[in-house]
Amino acid sequence: MAKDKLIGIDLGGTTIKFAIMTATGDIQQKWSIKTNIMDEGSHIVPDIITSINYHLDLYQLDKERIIGVGMGTPGTVDEKTGTVQGAFNLNWKEPQPVKADLEAGLGFSVAIDNDANAAALGEQWRGAGNNQPEVVFVTLGTGVGGGIVDSGKLVHGAKGAAGEIGHMIVEPGGYLCTCGNYGCLEQYTSATGIVRLAHDYADAYAGDSKLKSMVANGDEITSKIVFDLAQTGDYLANEVVDKVSFYLGLATANIANILNPSAIVIGGGVSAAGDFLLNKVKKNFQDFAFKMTRDVTEVKLAELGNDAGAYGAASLALQAQV
Repeated sequence: MAKDKLIGIDLGGTTIKFAIMTATGDIQQKWSIKTNIMDEGSHIVPDIITSINYHLDLYQLDKERIIGVGMGTPGTVDEKTGTVQGAFNLNWKEPQPVKADLEAGLGFSVAIDNDANAAALGEQWRGAGNNQPEVVFVTLGTGVGGGIVDSGKLVHGAKGAAGEIGHMIVEPGGYLCTCGNYGCLEQYTSATGIVRLAHDYADAYAGDSKLKSMVANGDEITSKIVFDLAQTGDYLANEVVDKVSFYLGLATANIANILNPSAIVIGGGVSAAGDFLLNKVKKNFQDFAFKMTRDVTEVKLAELGNDAGAYGAASLALQAQV
């Protein structure tokens, strides 16, 4: 019986998303379950095993057809052993032998990587990267993460820290980051960073602005509110967005100058601002990028949304068979 199916798992702190797809990446079935982090996350792996086995029976899919299973997970992943450590949002305080436990419970080979890396591979394979071999992914969410794909493979670096794009310094001596450094990209272009910029800009601004009034009134400010107000012409909100775009343009230009990818793909919740953000980032990118990279590297919006992690996980499983 031919092996022709992949299983991708996107493990998150609140939800575990699953997808069964063809070897070429066409999703045929999707489902999700809640992530149970109780009892130091000891239920997570058994729940994954139970859910996959149940759905294979439900879909009457013979296990002999499964090429392999891939999973993206929060935390640091040991490539060789498949051990996950430091995934505090999963309540995993000690190293977890996830790969070994999944393989024992499923009977398939399992490939595991960090969730941001998996999303990068997904966008490279089936998303905005157009399956080109050199793609960089930047995800703008509560923090800023990313992944680097070189020659179609993820780059991990000497200790697995490659692709920590959020900790690129873009403002020396700037905001204190959770990593201990000052001026990291994450502190200016994440959802939380944008809100911080908005508050600081509002404090120093004396003109009329809806954003200024909301900050003064103690109203809740989100990155979406900042972008929405900017698009209505609010001067202060546009000042904030212009600064965010400056930092992103600088960072993406530096990435392009070093790696010369065909595409830098911007995803995550903040990217929902769409072309309004992208066009501003592109302008700054053009200002900072070296001509040879400026003419080759395209800065693009992600296309896969919440499916990026599952696609990338399945690609991990496929690559592990080579």
